[in-house]
Amino acid sequence: MTHETVLRGTGSEVVIGHGRRFCLIGERINPTGRRIFQEQLRAGDLSAIERDVQAQVEGGADVLDVNMGVPLTDEADLLARAIQLVQSRTDKPICIDSSVIEALEAGLAVYQGRALVNSVTAEDDRLAAILPLVKKYDAAIIALPNDHDEIPMEADKRLDLTAKIIRVATEEYGIAAADIVIDPLAMPIGADTTTALVTFETMRRIRDEFGVNMTCGASNTSFGMPDRHTLGAAWLPMAMTAGLTSAIMDTRTPQIVEAVKAADVFLDHDEWGMAWIAAHRAKAAATA
Repeated sequence: MTHETVLRGTGSEVVIGHGRRFCLIGERINPTGRRIFQEQLRAGDLSAIERDVQAQVEGGADVLDVNMGVPLTDEADLLARAIQLVQSRTDKPICIDSSVIEALEAGLAVYQGRALVNSVTAEDDRLAAILPLVKKYDAAIIALPNDHDEIPMEADKRLDLTAKIIRVATEEYGIAAADIVIDPLAMPIGADTTTALVTFETMRRIRDEFGVNMTCGASNTSFGMPDRHTLGAAWLPMAMTAGLTSAIMDTRTPQIVEAVKAADVFLDHDEWGMAWIAAHRAKAAATA
């Protein structure tokens, strides 16, 4: 049995599922590695967020990841304001992205709809801190199968930690398995190309043994390699065949977005190819 994860924004609903079209989570609203954006946010200028929302939605994002991890700021206040701004510009659901408990709570408190929370690990203290918030605000959660020790490089260990997360979330906190989205840990291939094979095996086994949905930071895989867009456009469809149902990615990259949409057609997640045909017609009409 496979599960479906339901997310809601102010006016739209997105369902992540193994038989559905792949869910694109736009990653751009994130200050990591963006010095000018960080300086703007420190000065209280959130205007760049509006441009990012528009670009990610136009690129095809179904959900928007919002991260406000800027050093020397009140992240809780900043995240709450960013979420309200994003929700004033789009009705799409949001993935609230923070490692700070107070910021997650502030974001969830102002959020309208049903959010996805990014993220929790298998560490007992993190589960105990974050899962009650997820339950209180009726959200869904991204969970990573790593613990205090390390990021496990073997599929068996990742499966063991996935089982632990699902058990604790469902049995101790009453969170439905459908609301647990596992990140199978997509590692950079630049140092070791075999890491991709471990991730694909992990995905297949999570799908077959637990039926839960999965996501990952898609750009991680090509880090340090040349021509990253081509690698991403090959990797994501392969991951989809292994069971990946969503990804956090920059939807301003048509090459990767179109590869995903094409894979949806071949996996029969786009019935009769209707979405593919409609997008082609819209593009033709726009150029005409």
